[in-house]
Amino acid sequence: MSKVTVIGAGNVGATCANVLAHKDLVKEIVLLDLVGDLARGKALDTWQQAPIDYYSTQITGTDNYADTANSDIVVITAGIPRKPGMSRDDLISTNAKIVSSVTKSIMQHSANPIIIVVSNPLDVMTYAAHEASGLDRSRVFGMAGILDTARYRAFLATALDVSPKDIQALLLGGHGDTMVPLPRYTTVAGIPVTDMIDDATLDAIVERTKAGGGELVKLMGTSAWYAPGAAAAQMVEAIVRDEKRIFPCCTLLQGEYGQDKVYLGVPVKLGKNGIEQLIQVKLNKEEQALLDDSSMHVRAVMEVYDSMN
Repeated sequence: MSKVTVIGAGNVGATCANVLAHKDLVKEIVLLDLVGDLARGKALDTWQQAPIDYYSTQITGTDNYADTANSDIVVITAGIPRKPGMSRDDLISTNAKIVSSVTKSIMQHSANPIIIVVSNPLDVMTYAAHEASGLDRSRVFGMAGILDTARYRAFLATALDVSPKDIQALLLGGHGDTMVPLPRYTTVAGIPVTDMIDDATLDAIVERTKAGGGELVKLMGTSAWYAPGAAAAQMVEAIVRDEKRIFPCCTLLQGEYGQDKVYLGVPVKLGKNGIEQLIQVKLNKEEQALLDDSSMHVRAVMEVYDSMN
């Protein structure tokens, strides 16, 4: 794979492009934004960073979709960011139109790309992109679980005073307040986290993780960008290097986990063909009930999107 396009030169898109350039994975990155000079400026700034941080990936900015031709992977970050007091659901009308339009424009110039959606509300924007692209579900999926698990692992690392490198975790469900953290599948260097932390502290961390995006919006007045941008870049890396990494990603479920025709975060294997395996872990009754509730919430927002169309 030689070409990656990032749509949206705002904080998340620019961070994703910058992190990808540092990984030196691909020959070319295109950063596209309707505000062409913004994309050109951020791309030029990142290219001027190359001699300092020692990478060769060429990055160009543009407002012309023709420049995205023959992209292997496209990361969609376009859309308005969440403002204080605004729920992810409030974003749906504007961002669904943006994501659908972006996806159709991409497909005019690239025959069979892998599309990673980052725009919020994530689950429904993945739906919009999948519908607009006409691609198989293995090639259109959303970044949410990697970011959510990163927040969860970071909070645990602080509480336990250990390196976040040693914490492995899994979350399921929608991206937002109804996500389903799974402490049963959380380990610290292979040790169950429940052996290292009391229930009350763990419960508090789970709740903080669920509200992780909102916490940052309150602090900064806008959505996060460093961790989301890096999370999307990690997905691109897994695909380009054909790493077969296991990540929680938002994808269309077709009967898995007892869910059908709904976009939810579940563990998948990411490789050169996109989602190469959808993994079903065994849930207990409580965990399944939480996932069912998350699914209902996502379906309700999907129905809002359907009614718009």
